[in-house]
Formats: sequence, C-alpha cells, structure tokens
Amino acid sequence: MKKLTNAKKRKIRRAAVMIMASAVVALAVLSVIINIITSVYNTDVKEDKSGFDYSKYAASRPHIKKMLLTENINSRPGTEISNINGIVVHYTANPGTDAEANRNYFESRKDEEDSIENKVSSHFIIGLDGTIVQCIPLNEMAYASKDRNVDTISIECCHPDDTGKFSDATYTALVQLSGWLCGKFEIDKNSIIRHYDVTGKMCPLYYVENEDAWNKLRDDIWQYFLSCEKDLGE
Repeated sequence: MKKLTNAKKRKIRRAAVMIMASAVVALAVLSVIINIITSVYNTDVKEDKSGFDYSKYAASRPHIKKMLLTENINSRPGTEISNINGIVVHYTANPGTDAEANRNYFESRKDEEDSIENKVSSHFIIGLDGTIVQCIPLNEMAYASKDRNVDTISIECCHPDDTGKFSDATYTALVQLSGWLCGKFEIDKNSIIRHYDVTGKMCPLYYVENEDAWNKLRDDIWQYFLSCEKDLGE
C-alpha cells in the first residue's frame, strides 16, 4: 500500500474540514428556515385569533338564578381560575328532573367524605323549563370536566327522557347562556365542546350519538352571538 505524503495528508484534512464546515453552515441555514416558517405560522394563528373583534358584540346576560353551593371539598373547592378558554356542555343523565333538584344533589356532596367519586358539580344547570341555576362563581373551578376543569365553564342540561335530547326551552336557554359566555370570555365556536370531547364519556348523550345535532347546536350558539352586534352608529 502506497504511503501518503504529508502534503496529501494536509490536503485530505483541509477537505474534511471544508466538508464539516459546509455541513454546519447547511444545518444553520436549515434551522433559520424552520424558525422563519414557524414564526410566520404562529403569527398567522395569532392574527386569525386576534382578528375577531369581540367588542362589536354584546349578547345579553340571560336571567340567572344564583343558588351557589356551600364551599366544600367535593363540589365547590373554592379553587380560583383566571383563564377561561372554553365552554363544556353536559347532560344530567337524570331524566325528568329539574335544575334545582340537580343543584341540590351537588350540594349534598358536602356531607360526604373526601373521595374522587364524590367530586361532582357544574357552574350552571339548565332546567326543562329553561331556568338557569348558577352553582359555582365564574372565577372558581367546578368538578365537571376532568383535565379541563381548570380553564372551562361547565353547563349541565336537564332532559325529559332517556334519549338525552334537550327540550326546546332548555336548548334556547343553553344557546343564550353560551352566547353570553362567548362574549364575556372571548370564546370562539370551536372552543364550545362536549364532555365527550374531553373524556370520551357519552355526555351529552343525544349530542354524542347525533353529531349533526351537536354541530347545529354549536352553530346556533355562534349565530346567536353574532346576531347580538352592537349598534355602533355612523
């Protein structure tokens, strides 16, 4: 085997250094390109979100009957929440009962021992006749939606039978309450979700089994919100 001269060795080393330097430059350029693309994408997302002017709309606060729960470990922990990013719709799974009866069930949890199974509540319950009962202040967490308890407002809806379909009065009150909450917390349509979307639980049953009905309900909420445009004058 022919022995390499010192000159050839130096030439090979220079070539290796050049290759490594080129590779480093290529990686640096690639990193810059990725950062630019990511930055543009994130900017577009932020602009799309901030581009909607919620101040132009003013959905009225519906009549709400306050029946706040006693602060306790199982249904009203008193944990403060500051960022509301969504609305979660539930059904009571207790056909024929009214809002106050379900509220009183949440209240009864205060007399139970501290356990995961006993922790249950909701910010609002809507009755069969459209009565809206508030159980938890909007700046406190409810035990309703597992991982999303910390950043959502929960609404339980009564229903007349086992199908879980809401009565017309319940449906209308849900649309009005949710529309008001969308304006209050700047919540978009896609952030109105079901309990099912968080945990996979069949809740609200009818609106899990009937996807078209759920999509219509969410559309109705958003269209109601948009219909409440302020009269800004000329």
